[in-house]
Amino acid sequence: MKITALLVLKCVPEGSDPVILANAYDVSHFGYFQRSSVKEFIVFVGRTVAKRTPSGQRQSVQHEEYMVHAYNRNGLCALGFMDDHYPVRSSFSLLNQVIDEYQKNFGESWRTAQADSNQPWPYLNEALTKFQDPAEADKLLKIQRELDETKIILHKTIDSVLARGEKLDSLVEKSSDLSAASQAFKESSLTQWPLISFVLVLKRVDVLRL
Repeated sequence: MKITALLVLKCVPEGSDPVILANAYDVSHFGYFQRSSVKEFIVFVGRTVAKRTPSGQRQSVQHEEYMVHAYNRNGLCALGFMDDHYPVRSSFSLLNQVIDEYQKNFGESWRTAQADSNQPWPYLNEALTKFQDPAEADKLLKIQRELDETKIILHKTIDSVLARGEKLDSLVEKSSDLSAASQAFKESSLTQWPLISFVLVLKRVDVLRL
């Protein structure tokens, strides 16, 4: 079981791109020369999913062995990139805790954020390490019983969270999160790296109750 990244973003209802408030990555399991591109794709996919997660909603995007879980609480959105062996309930328990901690540390200051933050948030890096063991996240469930009555939307692929007429390839081409090198890397690595092919397949949407 593996957590590759945790992100916190500001989402706005007007449709603007979400602003990244904090992020933490563990890309040590990728090749050295892949890591920069991996981070760029995580940012791109994270921003894409967060933008399409309505306030008050939890949803998961799945492809092959990867899952992206998102929780938008009144515009403050936490995302986790996990493998598909990491329990869903533990994932959302962790995201709930991340939002609680962010608000405890920064209050409502995030509402005025206009640009991505590059300032490290030690808690998020500590959480990325600590909660690699889902048993640690399971402990949080004891005080978060509201998850038992929350619906989570499971999207089979990222395409299924896009609005009608939107195409992932077009978003990739327009994205400022992806360098030319990463876009080229995407094209040459689809058969080698499922996280990149993660953004290129279509399926329908299912609704699951925990």
